[in-house]
Amino acid sequence: MQAANRVQTALKSGKTSFGGWQMLPGSNLSRTMARTPNMDWICVDTEHGNISDDSMHEAVAAIAACGVSPIVRVAEGQHWMIKRALDAGAHGIMVPLVRTVQDAKNIVSYSKFPPTGTRGLGSPLSMEKFDHKMGIMEYYQQANDATLVVIQIETAEALASVSEIAAVPGVDILLIGPTDLGNNIGHPILGADYAPELKTAIKTINDAAHAAGKWSAIYCGSGEQAREYADLGFNMANMGNDVSMLKKAFGDAVETARGSYLHAGVQGVKKGVQQMTTY
Repeated sequence: MQAANRVQTALKSGKTSFGGWQMLPGSNLSRTMARTPNMDWICVDTEHGNISDDSMHEAVAAIAACGVSPIVRVAEGQHWMIKRALDAGAHGIMVPLVRTVQDAKNIVSYSKFPPTGTRGLGSPLSMEKFDHKMGIMEYYQQANDATLVVIQIETAEALASVSEIAAVPGVDILLIGPTDLGNNIGHPILGADYAPELKTAIKTINDAAHAAGKWSAIYCGSGEQAREYADLGFNMANMGNDVSMLKKAFGDAVETARGSYLHAGVQGVKKGVQQMTTY
């Protein structure tokens, strides 16, 4: 079952694992993203994305069917939210705005079956996202090790306790949300470059994860930025989200089609001449 968790396999290989971020609903979109060559995982974002519970179930199934790991970002670290994501068959859950060690311990407990945690067993849907031949009790025996717990460090409170949070058994990955982290420590991202204090905080979190024997991850807005953080030793990075990448692709295409102002002007003149000759 662990071998079916593609992102976990990639992380264990020592290579940086790259993924995408889905914020719009639709299983066709999920499949399109997941079929991108060399994509290890897709985050299905139910925190800030336009994704309902049933849309999340469909996205998880579509992504897993493509051999890519579905990671569900829940809206908050509540028991029922984590249960729904894992029962859908998510290969990992991501929890935003974690603040304390106790928050991290609760998230682990909600994510793991007894005796490690308090997760309940009963979903007939989760095991097929790893192996369609797997039975429910086999899933119960292996799921604690085969599903990932991703904790987002993006508050000043969490930053102050990041070493202790990283050390919590069952936490696998510390993920940085640079925008919220910057806002929370008083150094918002206002331009292309990050404030020195935010850069220091990012390094502190990366170092704390590795010191605790855990993996580090960061939200990125482009392939270039993801490569930059991979070179800095981060184990996991995305390359943008569906909304921003669609807007950029269409924006680039429109600008290419319009060409320079001179070209646009010439086109306007040609069109005017054509209209005059029509009359």
